[in-house]
Amino acid sequence: MYLEDVDKVVCDDRLELEEFIAIVSEILRRGGVDKTVAVEVNSERAVENAKLCIALKKLGVRYIPVSRGFAENTFVPLEKLGFFDEINPSRYRVFADTEELLYRNWPTPLVRLPRSSVAGRIVWAKLEGFNPWSMSVKDRIGWYMYRKAAEKLGSFQLGLLVESTSTNTGLAIAAMCNIHNSKLRAYIPSTVSLTGELLLKIFGAEVVRSPKPLTVDLIDEVEAIAKTEGAIHLNQFYNDANFEVHLRYTAKELELQIREAGIKPKAIIGGLGTSGHMSAIALYFKNRFREIKIYGVVPAQGTTIQGIRRIESGMKWIHHVEIDGVMDVTPDEAAEGVIEVARRDGILIGLSSGAVYMAYRKLVEKGELDEGDHILIFPDHGFKYIEQLSKYINKPKSAHHQT
Repeated sequence: MYLEDVDKVVCDDRLELEEFIAIVSEILRRGGVDKTVAVEVNSERAVENAKLCIALKKLGVRYIPVSRGFAENTFVPLEKLGFFDEINPSRYRVFADTEELLYRNWPTPLVRLPRSSVAGRIVWAKLEGFNPWSMSVKDRIGWYMYRKAAEKLGSFQLGLLVESTSTNTGLAIAAMCNIHNSKLRAYIPSTVSLTGELLLKIFGAEVVRSPKPLTVDLIDEVEAIAKTEGAIHLNQFYNDANFEVHLRYTAKELELQIREAGIKPKAIIGGLGTSGHMSAIALYFKNRFREIKIYGVVPAQGTTIQGIRRIESGMKWIHHVEIDGVMDVTPDEAAEGVIEVARRDGILIGLSSGAVYMAYRKLVEKGELDEGDHILIFPDHGFKYIEQLSKYINKPKSAHHQT
């Protein structure tokens, strides 16, 4: 057995989502791999355990454990495979270009919010608003989906891309299009603010506003347009790169951050939109840390909150992982959460982040969270939501949340 550079090993096989999740779950539970990838005697082409090879590549390891001719049973820990090596922020925050500004600036901050914590349930917020393009978690998927499409086509100039978006994913894809000389046409639902539409246009996207209220309602229409016009539809709702980027980066960096903080979180709470980031976090942490609870957050029945939606509207990855509950939050509660966090801890978060915070409050009130540390994934910054928040500024806070 020896460790080979990941880029030198060739894996000629397909790996379906269910197979990928099963292999990754075992790797994360064991904390490593217990067998090698067998390669040909005279080359580095996999002839046995090729699916393991693909899974390791998707996880972003630096090395593959290989053996010549036949597979060997041997345990190799994740650290020895360079599992965490990609989480390599720029020490002095100097970047070669704005694409490097994105991925070499990870991890996004994890910060304790002492004044927003209640009843001994300490809040740690992962601030995805520190991503540079859309100031949201969607920068990760826009970047990764674009790169994966470029790898498949053998060129970073992808021509015309079309995407249904509620703003953030569109901004991220538009940024990649600008960097790599491509073009985006963004199809937005009726519920997107004028601010969101203007930002997309500033980034150079052509914007088409639909009368339909949900981004997911536009998928089939956009897919048909892509086929008719020969455009590329990355399709954030079904593209597995959405799920994989969070498994490869977001969840992995969060483990390193909780090590740095010296905490053992009791729960992680985050919003469900496409379900990519919370599904990846659930898969990762439910296997790496057995006792942790995972909660998703959705808009209350019959309401909309930009960036999150109800599970019954159609989500791909959340049905393949284990979560402990789903919390409903109203738009008024989400706005109240934004204002409360701003006035308690001095940071401006987006409406879906406000919904996540209020879900945490509700879980505390229901007695479902044990005392200790809890992580809230705040998907984006609040600057895009000033229009929606304006009507809440002078509204009295509900007496229910005067803790």
